[in-house]
Amino acid sequence: MSGKVLAERYEVQRQLGKQTGRQTLLARDLQTQKLVVIKQLFLGSDFEWQDLKLFEREAETLKALDHPAIPRYLDYLEIDEPDSKGFALVQTYVEGKTLEDHLRSGRTFSESEVKELAKSLLEILIYLHEQNPPVIHRDLKPSNILLHSRAGHSVGQVYLVDFGSVQNQAAKLGGTITVVGTYGYMAPEQFGGRSVPASDLYGLGATLIYLVTGLHPTELSQQDLKIQFADRVTQLNPDLIDWLEWMTEPSWDKRLSSAGEALRALKSPRPIDKSLRTVQPPGSDIKLTKNYEFIEIVIPPQGITFGLITLLSAAVAASNTSFIERNFFTAQLAINHQLFIIISGTFLGAVGVMFLFALFREMRLRIDRPQISYSWHLLGLRWNHSRPAPRQDICQWEIKEIEYTRCGTQQKLRRVSQMIIQAGHQKYRLGVKQRLSESEIEWLATELSQWLGLKIKRTLKDGGVIIW
Repeated sequence: MSGKVLAERYEVQRQLGKQTGRQTLLARDLQTQKLVVIKQLFLGSDFEWQDLKLFEREAETLKALDHPAIPRYLDYLEIDEPDSKGFALVQTYVEGKTLEDHLRSGRTFSESEVKELAKSLLEILIYLHEQNPPVIHRDLKPSNILLHSRAGHSVGQVYLVDFGSVQNQAAKLGGTITVVGTYGYMAPEQFGGRSVPASDLYGLGATLIYLVTGLHPTELSQQDLKIQFADRVTQLNPDLIDWLEWMTEPSWDKRLSSAGEALRALKSPRPIDKSLRTVQPPGSDIKLTKNYEFIEIVIPPQGITFGLITLLSAAVAASNTSFIERNFFTAQLAINHQLFIIISGTFLGAVGVMFLFALFREMRLRIDRPQISYSWHLLGLRWNHSRPAPRQDICQWEIKEIEYTRCGTQQKLRRVSQMIIQAGHQKYRLGVKQRLSESEIEWLATELSQWLGLKIKRTLKDGGVIIW
């Protein structure tokens, strides 16, 4: 392939990419001596007319665009050779590596670089969406973004390439619905064949989420089609997290509506309630898993406490007393002490079970499509802490202040909070008995209420009520 001349003008240097029925070449324009990119579509056994329609649309779109961050249209060729027939689009060559290549090589991006990249791409989208009719890229993802001439802390020159999925007025007049894009970066409305300028914002938001998490959007869990990533980027400014969530709203009417609006929101963030930011408290060992299907809270074993050690010491002492009595008392006295021996042995066994629970017993609260369940798990065994209830019976989410004392003396009363989930006649409680801190209760209550879409009722000790 190298050295081959197409249309008596373009000398092929090397192949850049290949897929079924297509290939992309790097070539030199023998008239200008500049490097160009040639995209070829072949008429083979797997050829579909819809592919040609998209190919011609890309050529027509590039011909009408003039932006320094977008490849320029140069030529359109018909290929009629003995071994291949088809069409070729010639465009300017953009030197640089794709964002996908940078990520795969292990490069990371700081928060300031992510914002710089977002601003550059938004400025490109503003240009595209202000065309008459608007040009919607429809396939904005890391492999279609090129970076060149990185200097210092700057990401360098940003380019948006591959307009093979573009939609413009020609697509709307065609009367055919075409679903194009890449899973993970496609806005939900694109699966129904609908694309709006906000669809490109979703792709940009998903791309930036990939940058800040290091994970492809499909590797992140979802809740009601919304990408869940905030728990993985606690170091980011909450304003940027909120902006990315806004960019990737599943419903396009709730998403930022235009690239201009998105750019303004990035520069001047909207006010957000920081108290509702669902970030796990530092030092918490609780495991929270949530996706579209279920949410599960795993509370790890509580560990050995001073009180448990005291009980063990008492049980061992009682057992030793039984041993002395059994060996040194007369038979008559030993018979009189059999009941004491049984009680002390039972006591020791009970304390042993308590140690086993403290070291290995997990508590799990799980809500899925059919039900809510609260169970204990110990060395592969499972039993219900409370009877499961249908999910649709969940009617109230409450944080209630109570007075609690571990020792049972009125002098040691202290005010704490517990979370109460009301499901029909069944109540599920999380709080002081599971040794949850106030911040952990607030965090879990917010996560659960947002997942279910229920407001939280806070009942104060003095009888006051707050809904949030």
